[in-house]
Amino acid sequence: MNTASVASPAPRFASVDALRGLTVAAMLLVNDAGDWSHVYPWLEHAAWNGCSPADYIFPFFLFVAGVSLALALEPAIERGRAPAALLRGVLSRAARLFGAGLFLHLAAALLIADRAFRLPGVLQRIALCVALTGAAALTLRPRAQWTLLGLLLLGYGALLAWGGVAQDANPALYVDSALLRRLAYQYDAASGRAFDPEGLVSTLGALATTVLGLRAGHWLRRGELDALARAGFVAAAAGAALNLLQPINKALWTPAYVLWTGGIACLALLVAHRLADRRGIWLPGGALGRNAMLAYAGSWLLVCGLAATGADRWLYAHAFASWLTPLAGAEFASAAWAAAIVAVWWRVAIALDRRGWYWKI
Repeated sequence: MNTASVASPAPRFASVDALRGLTVAAMLLVNDAGDWSHVYPWLEHAAWNGCSPADYIFPFFLFVAGVSLALALEPAIERGRAPAALLRGVLSRAARLFGAGLFLHLAAALLIADRAFRLPGVLQRIALCVALTGAAALTLRPRAQWTLLGLLLLGYGALLAWGGVAQDANPALYVDSALLRRLAYQYDAASGRAFDPEGLVSTLGALATTVLGLRAGHWLRRGELDALARAGFVAAAAGAALNLLQPINKALWTPAYVLWTGGIACLALLVAHRLADRRGIWLPGGALGRNAMLAYAGSWLLVCGLAATGADRWLYAHAFASWLTPLAGAEFASAAWAAAIVAVWWRVAIALDRRGWYWKI
């Protein structure tokens, strides 16, 4: 082993920053429609089973989170950092992410009329997956990490086979109804039923996605691109085949969904790496990827603030809907509003990137 390379800092992969940034941009585009009654189908999540373009966004983000853990932790271990100290750092960051998610949901509950406080959420799920995958990276050997991934897929698949995958009958619904109730995304007071797409049970599938990203990051760092390509094709094919037995479903984050989206994410990372890192081709999204948390949290608070004052309806009606709807349709006007929010935070990220300013939790 080359000791000089071990002692040097971990290299930054432009492909990972670009993929993370493009994923954040897509997330903002999907989350910030101007008029929720008029949304293009490709900007909406599948009603239940299936995988629309919008359904690739969150698994891509968790996959990249796993890749980033490998790129950060493996070089640190090789430089002699104590795993216990690294684990404390991972858990501390996860706790901050979870707290940030709670803060954003509290802001939404306080500022937006008829918005109840929700306990689970995107950042909360990312926090749990980062904490558990980071612990796996620091305590398990590669073969044991693959075993963990297999156990998650097989165990969760068996749980869903036992409890069902119907929208009105599945293990996630039962657990959310028992534990989350009013704190879930969906709650019916009359029946007591609750369901949250970022709830407790489906986090098992999300964790599997993050662990797959961890292994992909290992291959990326070592330049084992053939392994990354094989994993991408095999996982996507396995997900498509498993869909015949147990559906691809984002809300439940089924094993078929893990494999299908994880395989596509492997191939997307491979293509981005060959273009950006190997050939030096500039890819959009790098600046946004390096300030992903700022863009996500900032856009959330901006939307909450506009909604609290009513400025969002006025701005949308006068600056977008009034002339874009007659020209190109209500769906176009709604998407244009979301694109404008993306553009604002992309421009902020570029300005900060030029100054070397990054906001991380």
